[in-house]
Amino acid sequence: MSSTAEQSILNPSDPSENRSFRALGTKDIDRIPQLEGLDGETRLAMKAVANVLPFRVNQYVIDELIDWSNIPNDPMYQLTFPQPGMLAPENLDRMIGLVAKDAPRMDIVRAAREIQRSLNPHPAGQFELNVPKLDGEVVPGVQHKYRETVLFFPASGQTCHAYCTYCFRWPQFVGLDGLKFASKQVESLVAYLKRHPEVSNVVITGGDPMIMKTSVLARTLEPLLSPELEHLDSIRIGSKAPAYWPQRFVTDADSDALMRLFERVGAAGKHLALMAHYSHPRELSTPIAERALARIQSTGATVRCQAPLIRHVNDSAKAWAELWGRQVQLGAIPYYLFVERDTGPRDYFSVPLVRSLEIFQDAYRSVSGLARTVRGPSMSATPGKVLVDGLLSVGGEDHIVLRFLQARNPEWVGRPFLARFDPEARWLDELVPSDGRSEFFFEAEMRAIEKGVPEAVAAS
Repeated sequence: MSSTAEQSILNPSDPSENRSFRALGTKDIDRIPQLEGLDGETRLAMKAVANVLPFRVNQYVIDELIDWSNIPNDPMYQLTFPQPGMLAPENLDRMIGLVAKDAPRMDIVRAAREIQRSLNPHPAGQFELNVPKLDGEVVPGVQHKYRETVLFFPASGQTCHAYCTYCFRWPQFVGLDGLKFASKQVESLVAYLKRHPEVSNVVITGGDPMIMKTSVLARTLEPLLSPELEHLDSIRIGSKAPAYWPQRFVTDADSDALMRLFERVGAAGKHLALMAHYSHPRELSTPIAERALARIQSTGATVRCQAPLIRHVNDSAKAWAELWGRQVQLGAIPYYLFVERDTGPRDYFSVPLVRSLEIFQDAYRSVSGLARTVRGPSMSATPGKVLVDGLLSVGGEDHIVLRFLQARNPEWVGRPFLARFDPEARWLDELVPSDGRSEFFFEAEMRAIEKGVPEAVAAS
């Protein structure tokens, strides 16, 4: 075992290392000292939004990552604190009215539920198409969209150290009945994997699995190391903890045990990849964030970095070039730049596809080859991961070049197709084929998948 993984030596000069984790939420808005400088109307609007979309933060994010002299424009503030533009004006006014008059909790929840259900809470067919069955029964807490990859949502990992305001999994956190993926039954996952030798990797996701104590996380990971799952060659863990609570890997009481768990995964012949969600360079600016990355890598795990392009947060080539460069400097791998999904407050955060491509390409040109492992802009749409690959001019007409990086039907992967140039389109379903046809090449088959059994394509 490496000495880095074995010990978490405190650095007395870094006060962030001595913190104990404590989450702050809607009820704490009037008690956060940094918010006292905001006028009452602004705090009221913040509380109104926080009753509809999830809000959770911690003292590390507040003290170390937000520039409080640049409110409300600071990107980390936009990323973590509710903004009035996240709700349509009529919905914002409705919620402000209820909160201002201290309406009964039941009335506030009822109004919030109506708004939440209008925000496309489960995009890309997550409920209708991704949930697999075993012997005719739904496998709880599991999604299987792509042939080689299964997602597992452990019940104890369905929250985060802090919530991103843009998060496409916001329904996991607001208590919408029937709209939460979670399972305590890792045995069902293992049984499903035994029947599906085409699956080579499992993604442990949430929420954030790193919110779990190491002993609880081990109950999810260790069954996946069984010799009976020899076809499983890698395990991914999706996490924002390296950005929002790097103490998890350095100074938390069980951080050393976590490093040993990571090492056991590697020793069992499985590749462990921590899929770190870094949205802005500032998340890699603190000493403890650097140390967290070093400790994770010392176990033999790799860190791959991904995040969506978000208006008000990172919608500039400079931000992405700096972020990718810093990741490479610290030994992490730039992996994906996503398009903001068509759910929740996407009208506030989304950037048109053409503009996203321009930002990506400008940033891509300004970094070295080591950072050009990144792919994007990528839409995680119902048919699959669709890359906005470039612009093409033919016969005086401009087109958007698209390509599948992953797909429900593996035969679609890598196949390029063209859409008419549209500078305002923000998602795949807003684009029109360039060849004069009424639909893209995959849409007829996609309709058949939606009407039938998705496993038939996933296993083909």
